[in-house]
Amino acid sequence: MHVHVRRTLPSLALLAALLAGPALAAAPAANGLGQAWPNTTDVSANPNWHVYVFARGSTRYIQINDAQGVVRGAFARTPYSLVGLPIGTDAGNLSTPDEPLPAPASRASVQVYSGDGVQAYVAPQADGTARLMLVPTDCKSDPIECNKGAP
Repeated sequence: MHVHVRRTLPSLALLAALLAGPALAAAPAANGLGQAWPNTTDVSANPNWHVYVFARGSTRYIQINDAQGVVRGAFARTPYSLVGLPIGTDAGNLSTPDEPLPAPASRASVQVYSGDGVQAYVAPQADGTARLMLVPTDCKSDPIECNKGAP
């Protein structure tokens, strides 16, 4: 019986490692927020943008970079609120239901992220800036309207 256990143990260890691999890979990074190319998975839903998720405690940080890696902005999703962070070239153009902004000049937006109970959208503007919007996943209409930014 002792020989059987010795032969089975390595197989079980390999199986456990294979099963844990995807779970470990899906865990948000603990550092790298604010970096152009953080050492974590790009979870963007749009090939023209890069989205990275970080975590600390129960707070999720969602960073949006453009195609060149320029940090455009970041949000914090706590259990109680959605807020913009003072990070990135468009830090003044971050809109959430908790921190709404007036509707932007160009309302055309693309979804760049969906997860953790939220969706992130980017609305490029004619002046080269972008309105970054974070809304709950139950928002089924225009993200600007979900952020109370509609006129």
